Amino acid sequence: MAQPSIPKGTRDFSPAEMMKRNYIFDTIRSVYKTYGFLPIETPAMETMQTLMGKYGEEGDRLIFKILNSGDFKSGVEASEFAENSSLALANKFCEKALRYDLTVPFARFVVMHRNELQLPFKRYQIQPVWRADRPQKGRYREFYQCDADIVGSTSLLNEVELVQIIDTVFSKFGINITIKLNSRKILSGIAEIIGKPDKIVDITVAIDKLEKIGIENVNAELAEKGLSEAEIQAIQPIILLQGSNEEKLQSLRQTLATSEIGQKGIDEMEYIFSMLKHVDVKAVLQLDLTLARGLNYYTGAILEVKANDVEMGSICGGGRYDNLTGIFGMPGLSGVGISFGADRIYDVLNQLDAYPKDTKEATKLLFVNFGETEVLYILPIIAKLRAEGYACELYPDSAKMKKQMQYANDRQIPFVAIVGGDEIAQNKVLIKNMATGEQELVDKDAVAGKILC
Repeated sequence: MAQPSIPKGTRDFSPAEMMKRNYIFDTIRSVYKTYGFLPIETPAMETMQTLMGKYGEEGDRLIFKILNSGDFKSGVEASEFAENSSLALANKFCEKALRYDLTVPFARFVVMHRNELQLPFKRYQIQPVWRADRPQKGRYREFYQCDADIVGSTSLLNEVELVQIIDTVFSKFGINITIKLNSRKILSGIAEIIGKPDKIVDITVAIDKLEKIGIENVNAELAEKGLSEAEIQAIQPIILLQGSNEEKLQSLRQTLATSEIGQKGIDEMEYIFSMLKHVDVKAVLQLDLTLARGLNYYTGAILEVKANDVEMGSICGGGRYDNLTGIFGMPGLSGVGISFGADRIYDVLNQLDAYPKDTKEATKLLFVNFGETEVLYILPIIAKLRAEGYACELYPDSAKMKKQMQYANDRQIPFVAIVGGDEIAQNKVLIKNMATGEQELVDKDAVAGKILC
């Protein structure tokens, strides 16, 4: 029989790994709650109509499409097969697809439930998404996103708040980060001053790859998209601009003097940076003009987060979208959001070995099983401890002491309770600290206090 396997770009997670992942989810969720965000969930599947055309050409290719049930070829003419267009056939064969991200489904949710929502609406959502990407380090086909979005408000204080959330979350994780910010309005202004406003998507897609492929390859891609050598050269000093955030914005003021949308983007960036000076942000804040965020729906401020001490791609990102719900028949509703890449954060924390000690412990106390008499004494004690919120176990079999202690070691259980005839006679429990080897005889009602030490 063939060895079982899982699809490339997906992973199994052991109990130890899941405890770490739940620490990530719980930390992010707790911060979202303190900022007043409310939880929602949406289906893993969306209609093709909902997803296609929302992420640009590259994004559309990465959507996992689901074959219609039954005879999925029915209704398709032979001539359509002869055309040999895989994309056209996929649109015929598939009515549904796995969600590519959580933002577009959220926009669909807002439109469908608009009469039930109080605007501005602040939601968070922690669920898996799927992309038919080429698996590589830090990039998976199935992964979790942890999103927070605010819709129904154009205030830039929302952007300021989201930066604070990012800073708080990564401070709790103990990860040193740089938050890179830019504005799609500034990028539009750059396209405008070189006389190529219609090429804004091509320009942003290309320069967004600068860190990965280098300036020469970016320029080659811009040339392929129809920009002249003079236009490409005009972009260089802008995207490679150096200096402090204030110096960069001041330089852009002059460079984009004739672009109204570019000036608007500069105004917004100045406001965000100035407001963040009034809060205690520990992260490095950097205006990065090469940051473009490949998704077409962004219209204003955009951001990405990089871990300073680990080689890893973006571990969080987001931005402002002014009319995403318009594609579903509800125009004019502005929103802004962020998404934490839980899987990449997991990898970063593993490399830094930055998990708290208690994420490695599921059970706090193991009771050794010597037989039925001891079990009858132990069961009420365990019930009381669990009612008080302590995770504890009774070894299910009356096995050799060595085997039970090895189980505790393998599970990294910090305390073991030993109860024999002498302990029962005294209404006591013998507690062993597995780290130090120390043992202490305590009253059976005082066990909780001992394992908290």
